[in-house]
Amino acid sequence: MNTIHKKALVEDNVQLGKKNTIGPHVIIEDGVTIGSHNTIGPGVVIFNGTTIGDGNEIHAGAVIGDTPQDIAFQNKESFVTIGNNNKIREYVTIHRGTKEGSATTIGNDNFFMGYTHIAHNCQIGSGVVTVNTVVLGGYVILEHYSFISASVVIHQFCRIGTYAIVSGLSAVNQDIPPFVMCGGRPAVVNGINTVGLKRAGMKPPIRAEIKQAFKILYRSGLNTENALGKIENECASEEVGQFAIFIKNSSRGVASFGETRF
Repeated sequence: MNTIHKKALVEDNVQLGKKNTIGPHVIIEDGVTIGSHNTIGPGVVIFNGTTIGDGNEIHAGAVIGDTPQDIAFQNKESFVTIGNNNKIREYVTIHRGTKEGSATTIGNDNFFMGYTHIAHNCQIGSGVVTVNTVVLGGYVILEHYSFISASVVIHQFCRIGTYAIVSGLSAVNQDIPPFVMCGGRPAVVNGINTVGLKRAGMKPPIRAEIKQAFKILYRSGLNTENALGKIENECASEEVGQFAIFIKNSSRGVASFGETRF
């Protein structure tokens, strides 16, 4: 049994699971699929093409699945897919894909604080935090457990690695490798996210290898190709392998090491 406020508008062709709570002035369009045990607060609007899993909290005024803010958008069918147990706070906006058949995708257990904007075709993993007024451009990737502090702007097509942390008021225009801290305008890498790695339960030998790989990449004076070769020869952990693959696959280039400037 779902609890739907009498002033909510849930159109006829919405698929609803069980035990959802839907507040006043909510609008849910035809073609939306929502699982079970979700709480949808006052004034939320959920557009056609959106699929939402179970156990999510969607707070007042959030807008999910609206058309992308992209001048190339041709009004073709596209989607938003959201997993389970996410907290989507007040006035968060999540836009659907811009190309026909494409999607903006969000995993599980994320926390998007108020006024976060998630543009078309973003891919967000699980355990991610975005603090108030974060803005993600189109096609941004946030890997698992990345942490984006308040009022950060991330340029389209950028990628933020797992367990990376971006400090508040930063402007990111290159990829940020896993496990690092960064910030500034433009954002530069400052060091290893030591506290985050400890909280994640990474054992000291793995943290030491990550630190070694970081020094080789950023402090050895080697070019990227030679640094990656040295990392692969000297570091054996899966985590450092992930770090190296991220660098190899970067299409925008990774942020440099330097002093944070605002």
